[in-house]
Amino acid sequence: MQHQPDHRHAPQRARGEGRLVTKAFEGRTRLAELFQEGCAKIRLPETFSPAMEAVLINTSGGLTGGDRVGWKIVAGGGTAATITTQANEKIYKASSDTATLSTQIEVGEGAVVHWLPQETILFDRSSLTRSLEVDLHDNSEFLAVEAVLLGRKAMGETVANGFFRDRWRIRRGGKLIHAEDLRLDGAVESLSAQSAVLSSQVAFATLFYTGPRAEALLEPLRNILGASNAGASCWNDKLIARITAIDGFALRKILVPAISVLRNGAAVPKVWHI
Repeated sequence: MQHQPDHRHAPQRARGEGRLVTKAFEGRTRLAELFQEGCAKIRLPETFSPAMEAVLINTSGGLTGGDRVGWKIVAGGGTAATITTQANEKIYKASSDTATLSTQIEVGEGAVVHWLPQETILFDRSSLTRSLEVDLHDNSEFLAVEAVLLGRKAMGETVANGFFRDRWRIRRGGKLIHAEDLRLDGAVESLSAQSAVLSSQVAFATLFYTGPRAEALLEPLRNILGASNAGASCWNDKLIARITAIDGFALRKILVPAISVLRNGAAVPKVWHI
């Protein structure tokens, strides 16, 4: 008799998929479609502006090897949306496989999307493969931040070993305008200690903006970054800043006002302070 595999003791894996589609109606951004499945949930807090704010929630409380979560955001023409997360995404020790976190964003004609998730926290021996795919209309506007903490310094945590791969692909009118790949693999602590990597800083972030205000925002952003471990550049209508810090608190002290500058003075979403 052929032996049948016993799945009763197979490790439980988190699966989630969320999709949000917006449309313009009577001068405001409205919901056109909302889909959520598994551990992926989306909440839409009330706002007092024509723009929409969406909060993404992973109800599993974190990710480990084999977990998979995917988000898709489609901003219809003439809409404005800020997308954030309820809390830090925590990536725990993986006994096998890698956690997968994928985000797809489409920004329609004249639309504006601000992709502002809170920090991702990597724990020792965690494994995460993350991707961000963005398709922009010729005259749309897009702001993104991705911040990573290598453990929580205040808790005495370090990341000696692990795996983290981050892949960005951003296109405008079907043409690739930005691509980057980051890979930390194996001895993360010794790798990040190198001066060409993080110089032992354990918190880092990338800020990306593309739109008509890119060149005008460069100097105000540099003024905010000041003498911190950060730098900003602008070319071909895109603005990019890289920031490193000794811990998550120090990173936020730089990141929050920097994001506000790129949002025309608007504050970060309220859930950042909860």
